[in-house]
Amino acid sequence: MCRLLWIRSEDPIEIASHLHQFASLAQASPEYQGHGWGCAWLHHNRWQYYRNINPVWLDDLNQFGKTTLFLAHARSAFRDEGITVENNMPFSKDNEAFIFNGELSGVRIRQAGRIGAEKIFHFIDRFRHLGPLRALEKAVEVIEKRSRYIRAMNMILATPEQSLLASLYNENEGYFQMYRHCTEGMTIVCSQPYPSAQDWSPIENRTIQLL
Repeated sequence: MCRLLWIRSEDPIEIASHLHQFASLAQASPEYQGHGWGCAWLHHNRWQYYRNINPVWLDDLNQFGKTTLFLAHARSAFRDEGITVENNMPFSKDNEAFIFNGELSGVRIRQAGRIGAEKIFHFIDRFRHLGPLRALEKAVEVIEKRSRYIRAMNMILATPEQSLLASLYNENEGYFQMYRHCTEGMTIVCSQPYPSAQDWSPIENRTIQLL
């Protein structure tokens, strides 16, 4: 399944330096991560998006500048289906950016979307009246009840003001567990620790929280 990256920094960071690390992780992944990729970064308090159908490790990662909030997604398409740039994340709506990693079987929800991740993104909207964090908690709760089996369901939903994480898996902890790295003024959440950075903390299974 896919690989995720989220970064928030008090001071602007060079996007390329993190993308090169992320690309190396995606290329070395035991599951193929080359069905396209995408990213979103904050610029003057508005999201800017980039998507490419090629693998992230084959793209020009030096084309990006600096930002204080950043998400990236490397795609491993379920059953190698739906490989089009329109299905690359981050998905967006209004001021929200969404990335997802996981695999669900027998999901019984009615929701518009080209692929499962996009359906989940829009399904969260049903509970917006509960507030952002509670809406995510409720969506995860309902999806879990209406699915025959969830191999994993990791997602990050970000606005310029706040970011939310949900991490849930029922197998292969070594692959699906998320990790956090904190330094002064910066927090990184990624599907795997950067090889070049120390002091990564595993995020506990069944975590739903503000980042």
